Amino acid sequence: MGSITIRNLDDNVKTRLRVRAAEHHRSMEEEARLILRDAVVRKADSRNLASIMRSHFGPDNGMDLDLPLREPGREPPSFD
Repeated sequence: MGSITIRNLDDNVKTRLRVRAAEHHRSMEEEARLILRDAVVRKADSRNLASIMRSHFGPDNGMDLDLPLREPGREPPSFD
C-alpha cells in the first residue's frame, strides 16, 4: 500500500477532520482514508441520476410507465 503526506493543511480542516473521526470512533488517518476512497469511487461512477433511476425502475425491471404528453404552458399573467 502507498502512503501520502499532506502539507499546508489548514488548521480548521485538521480540527474538523479530528472531530469527524472522533464522532465515527476512528483515527484521523482512517477517517481521511475513507473520505479519499469515497471521493475517488464516486468520481469513477459517472452515471447520472437518470441512468441510476432507469437501472432500478426502467422497463427491464417491470416499471415501464406511459407518460402523458406535455401540453403547452399557459400564458404568463399580464400586470397592465
